[in-house]
Amino acid sequence: MEFPHMIPYANPIYFIYLLVALAPMILTLLIKGKRWTWYQVLVTLFFLYMSFGGESWKQGIALIGYVIWQTILVWLYFHYRQKKNASAVFYSAVVLAIAPLALSKILPFALGHHSLLNFLGISYLTFKSVQIVMEIRDGLIKEYNIFRYIEFLLFFPTISSGPIDRYRRFEKDVENPPTREKYVDFLGKGLHNFFLGFLYKFIIGYYFGQVLLPIAEHGALKAGGISWGLVAYMYVYSMYLFFDFAGYSLFAVGTSYLMGYDTPVNFNKPFLSWNIKEFWNRWHMTLSFWFRDYVYMRLMFTLIKNKVFKSRIVASNVGYFALFLLMGIWHGLTWFYLVYGLYHAALICLTDAWLRFKKKHKEKIPSNKFTHGFAVFLTFNAVCLSFLIFSGFLDKLFFK
Repeated sequence: MEFPHMIPYANPIYFIYLLVALAPMILTLLIKGKRWTWYQVLVTLFFLYMSFGGESWKQGIALIGYVIWQTILVWLYFHYRQKKNASAVFYSAVVLAIAPLALSKILPFALGHHSLLNFLGISYLTFKSVQIVMEIRDGLIKEYNIFRYIEFLLFFPTISSGPIDRYRRFEKDVENPPTREKYVDFLGKGLHNFFLGFLYKFIIGYYFGQVLLPIAEHGALKAGGISWGLVAYMYVYSMYLFFDFAGYSLFAVGTSYLMGYDTPVNFNKPFLSWNIKEFWNRWHMTLSFWFRDYVYMRLMFTLIKNKVFKSRIVASNVGYFALFLLMGIWHGLTWFYLVYGLYHAALICLTDAWLRFKKKHKEKIPSNKFTHGFAVFLTFNAVCLSFLIFSGFLDKLFFK
């Protein structure tokens, strides 16, 4: 029997396969409070085959090659780190870990066609691998188990778009399966996430993306230039992006719960944020925290340690622009992704300046429900404008 190729969580039929495959795992955790490691491996291979096999066999080969590359690289660096700690070797390991992802972004831009390296989930696998290299360097990871590393890298519920877990947290879940009492709570959370995910992705997200978005796009293109149709497109696309992505994340976290893993959540009511910094603490949280911990904080440490700038404020602003420019490049080498990144960097720098000003003049600046609501309104619209840039629709509207 040949199973159809499916992108994770994109098709309702996928969930039938998922629940049937997870049923023995659920019963084992409920009755015995244990996992069958061998069964989880079989389930993982089955869903990896569904995502990367069949019609996508080339992606499957690329995934296998990628995992072998990263596994050997991390193994070599771990054993080197037990004896020495040269910065040049560390930076080389990070560059080599990032190299497949970088090539997947650069080759299509340079050659004008799809790259074999640009397979489903390569970004999130790379984030995991780079994270481990950095934590080995910091001495936070004391042991390297090849099987555990591959298990972490290929944890199928989150493989295509996150959430991005942390290795040490994942390892604790592997070594300490939830008790039967705790798993009952996990089971309830998992089912709740599934129902909410269906509402988000297949009802609300579908309505915004498949019904309203084509209408808004047609109206904006017909009006041309800056118009109310463009404004409508901005809001509709923003709602579609949130509900579709948040729905996916709910499915990924829900599946993790059913397997007995406490994978971190990815969204926390981001459109209720009262400034752009708060927004990034609520939107795609595992990604923003990853960039904060492994890019921004390390860059700031280097800038301050080497006294590159006299002012910490200047160093912070430079760090933000570097961070969000990198995030834009990660999305793709197009002008609208780069502008999206620079736009968010500018917003965060302005927010920091406002917060410093507000702190100095807090007696003169009112703080109440109205000002809070107004801040939420401004932040929401600033974010929606960024999503309009991110969508690439302005490129289609003005330059094609």
